[in-house]
Amino acid sequence: MGDNRAASDDDIGRAVVAAAPNAIVALDRDQTVLSWNPAAEHLFGWSAAEMLGRRAPVIPDELTAEHNAVLERVRTGGQVSLRTKRFRQDGSLIDVRVDTGALRSEAGVLLGYVSVYHPAQDDETAHDRALHRAQLVRRLTDVVADINAERELPAVLDRIAASLTELTGADAGGFVLIEEDRLRLVASHRLPESLRDSTADLRKSLVGKLLRAGRTVMLETGEQARLDELIWSQLPGLHTIALGVAAVGGRPYGALYALFAERKAGHVELELLELLAGHAGIAVGNAMAYQEAVRQRAHERAVFDASADGIAVLDSLGRVIQWNPAAAELTGFHAAEVTGGPPPFHLPEPGDKLTLQLPSGVWLDVLCAEIVETGEIVIDFRDVTRAKELEEAKDLFLATTSHELRTPITVVRGFAGTLDSRWDSMTDAERRAAVHTIAERACSLGQLMDHLLLGSRAGAGELMLRIEGFDLAELLRAATLGLPALSDLHRVEVNVPDDLPPVSGDALATDIMLGQLLENAFKYSPDGGLIRVEAWVAGDRVVVVVDDEGVGIPPASREGVFGRFVQGDSGDRRRFGGVGLGLYIVRSLAHAQGAEVSAHPRPDGGTRMRLALRIADTPGALT
Repeated sequence: MGDNRAASDDDIGRAVVAAAPNAIVALDRDQTVLSWNPAAEHLFGWSAAEMLGRRAPVIPDELTAEHNAVLERVRTGGQVSLRTKRFRQDGSLIDVRVDTGALRSEAGVLLGYVSVYHPAQDDETAHDRALHRAQLVRRLTDVVADINAERELPAVLDRIAASLTELTGADAGGFVLIEEDRLRLVASHRLPESLRDSTADLRKSLVGKLLRAGRTVMLETGEQARLDELIWSQLPGLHTIALGVAAVGGRPYGALYALFAERKAGHVELELLELLAGHAGIAVGNAMAYQEAVRQRAHERAVFDASADGIAVLDSLGRVIQWNPAAAELTGFHAAEVTGGPPPFHLPEPGDKLTLQLPSGVWLDVLCAEIVETGEIVIDFRDVTRAKELEEAKDLFLATTSHELRTPITVVRGFAGTLDSRWDSMTDAERRAAVHTIAERACSLGQLMDHLLLGSRAGAGELMLRIEGFDLAELLRAATLGLPALSDLHRVEVNVPDDLPPVSGDALATDIMLGQLLENAFKYSPDGGLIRVEAWVAGDRVVVVVDDEGVGIPPASREGVFGRFVQGDSGDRRRFGGVGLGLYIVRSLAHAQGAEVSAHPRPDGGTRMRLALRIADTPGALT
């Protein structure tokens, strides 16, 4: 009877979870999905079969610290409710309200975590909380800049301890250094100065517990915390300790302690503690490297030569006395050319950063610091050209995509509005023409979304292909069958041998590649001309070429056209439309199946796009 009742209770529990209107997700202690109900499938887009037994890819990178802080908070008791963002399967972000609690056995042992999600509703409390978090994160940025401006290690550590209490609202805080099997308090804020250099046993301490658990932050309250540790024993009313590990060079270097005697700690404080601990590790590493350079001048040449950043040293009169190889590579000026004179670019004030562009087009982030003992200036600069290009590409992508979306949406909206308001007064032919236009524009929107999705998957390395042998000749004939009817301005010639051998690859992906290459041939030859498609065997590969007599590609751009958000005829980006993902997708699909694609000029003008696929059942063919 008891067993039947237990089974019935389990059935009811599963039915409740399955019927719940809100998404319910259960994780084990390693954050592997244990339960993923139908509402979760509907909200996030992934099925339970896809999620069970793996980590759910729903948390944006910038919110990882927030997520870890929430789990740490609920592990110590209570629940956390917050408004945040999560990924859907299609890559979009959604605002959700998530309530998280600990999943425990009847004996109180932590089994994992359970979260209930539902779309977030606008309410003043959530808005104020988000505003407060945003203000704290902005303040964290200022604090990190202040910490990084410090060069001496003791000053960096003291600034970290002071910033810790400022950001988390703790009553006191400190930084403990890990020295083999001991901890040593090296910096503190609002603690008696007499505690500095106090030590504790690492293995028995909270830091040791945190390291053994493999987490980055931890919260101990009440009876769970060892609140009588030697270092903290003189803080009256201590009830909660939050700590985070600061790593230097990938190894634990020390830990930040936030001590709460009157105030309370929540998940936001834990998130800020984790973020600050990460920045503290970087700042400490920078300060240690700087001090080592001062103390070990005999080794500075090796440091200079091995650095990926450009590094220079100026004397008290601003003349270059040292110039490392990376500096020469970044600027194009060898040491002999600049030694004894000023550096070939402007400098910021000591402790500040300046971003500038060299005549060569290279963008640099330049930092400088004064060595008080010698009056010398140390300059550190790095190439941020790629970051600038990515920023420009992002801006271009947003502008281009909004333009490409606006036109068909405007047309669809206009014709739909006309049908809605004038249906009875329109003729059947007018109505059919309006519906046809709406269908065409909806199709173009679908193609744009397909390109964006393929481009996103290609950039994330998530293209899934099925590699097998297939008949390329048949695929080519099908892809080119209707081309002659597409344009009155173009002539189409197709030359595909009947004995073309089968190739190794993904037939659907290859069809997409051919379609894009053919589309580009028509698109970038607006004045018409010959479009020729040919195929032949070359060694262990079958080569397919698509020739056009269009605008062509400048020599300097033949490789760049395969990048993301790149369009031909860069002088008039809107002339041909599109978001610049077509050839990027082609190259990504080609590489994913062991094929090669390249762009070449034609002697009489225009472009040749060359696609080489490996013959099936030859050495090196993918299986």
